[in-house]
Amino acid sequence: MLVCKKAFEPGTQFALSASPVPTAFTTEHFQELFTTRGANGELLFLRHAFNSIVVALLTTVVGVTVSCTAAYALSRFRFPGRKTGLTMFLVVQMFPATLLLLPLYVILNKLGLLNSIAGLVLVYSTTAIPFCVWTLKGYFDSLPRELEEAARIDGASPWMIFVKIILPLSRPAIAVTALFSFMTAWNEFIMASTFMTNQTRYTLPVLIQSSVTEFSANWGLFAAGAVVTSVPVMIAFYVLQKYLVGGLTAGAVKG
Repeated sequence: MLVCKKAFEPGTQFALSASPVPTAFTTEHFQELFTTRGANGELLFLRHAFNSIVVALLTTVVGVTVSCTAAYALSRFRFPGRKTGLTMFLVVQMFPATLLLLPLYVILNKLGLLNSIAGLVLVYSTTAIPFCVWTLKGYFDSLPRELEEAARIDGASPWMIFVKIILPLSRPAIAVTALFSFMTAWNEFIMASTFMTNQTRYTLPVLIQSSVTEFSANWGLFAAGAVVTSVPVMIAFYVLQKYLVGGLTAGAVKG
């Protein structure tokens, strides 16, 4: 509420008050956000919004694709290292992402992927996949194997079973993992600001943070940017809400 209040309140300073309603109403911060231009004359918001959309969508596609195939393999097949892999996926979620900054920076530097959209997508996909794999594996475990056996008797190949039967039945879990992957890329700031030093490659969170520096702070612009950035996430929640509860809980009731 305080962020929304400041977004529509005049002035650049941030002052706490008991009332959640602005003392005066203005859209100047949103106008500044949408009309500020860079050195080359392009609109900064549109440039960085495009970067964020591309990174978030690619991260979602890569994260969901890899997670679905990996989770299905871990759910249905038995092979050496399966339990070890599941344990590793679980353990890496116990550590904060900031611990990965240095090793990821070194890896991206050696691969020549610093300051690149591909590098950022690779990083975000890697950090999202462990959660997505565990969520999807739990859901795949809850699906009856009899469906696959019946399809196999009818001559369906393993790939056809996966695409035609498993994936359609797993839409709730896929919706959860897609939303998580999208949010991982859309809201993330620390890795984007570390791996992207070229201002033309900044994502929206990095652009918004630039309005608050050591020597000056435009909290109105910062709040307006935060409000605008939250809109796509709210829309995604609204569109996928009918799948979210089922996707998060169905895999937890497997006996």
